[in-house]
Amino acid sequence: MKEKEDVLEVKEEVLENQSQEETQDVRWYVVHTYSGYENKVKVNLERRVESMAMEDKIFRVVVPMEEQIVIKNGKRKVVNRKIYPGYVLVEMVITDDSWYVVRNTPGVTGFVGPGSKPVPLSDEESRNILRMMGIEEPKIELDVEIGEEVRVISGPFSNFTGKIEAIYPDKEKVKVTVSMFGRPTPIELSYTQIEKIL
Repeated sequence: MKEKEDVLEVKEEVLENQSQEETQDVRWYVVHTYSGYENKVKVNLERRVESMAMEDKIFRVVVPMEEQIVIKNGKRKVVNRKIYPGYVLVEMVITDDSWYVVRNTPGVTGFVGPGSKPVPLSDEESRNILRMMGIEEPKIELDVEIGEEVRVISGPFSNFTGKIEAIYPDKEKVKVTVSMFGRPTPIELSYTQIEKIL
């Protein structure tokens, strides 16, 4: 009888632990790495997640980067720059197993948080970082209306002027009628290809 009670007690404990793990939410955590090892840590951690079958607890590993336009010798060049050197973001559910896999990845020095307890980013913080990286694209605001005159500032129709005939906010494009060879010609342009004539 005593053995049966012990087995039932152990089963209840296992079920309780499983339900606690299932109710834990998926959050973004910040992992500190050796400087310059961010990309190696990303690759190593992704391999470890796969080889240790942790796909159900560790979902995404991201090195926060942003595109930056650098003008050097009069030439525009787009470069990727680390937003937070020495840090990697990991989207995961924290359990003893998942913590162990991340913490013992070569190049990782620890989780960000007081003591040994990792502290997740707030939803707003993680959204802002992802937006900075272009994962969540910010919408472009247009300050012109139908009927207004605009100048084309890039593309094959650069320096043409015309009148806005239609605005397509879902595609972030406009239809502009320009004069070509003395005839009105409608062309479709993106918001970034035009500027308002003041």
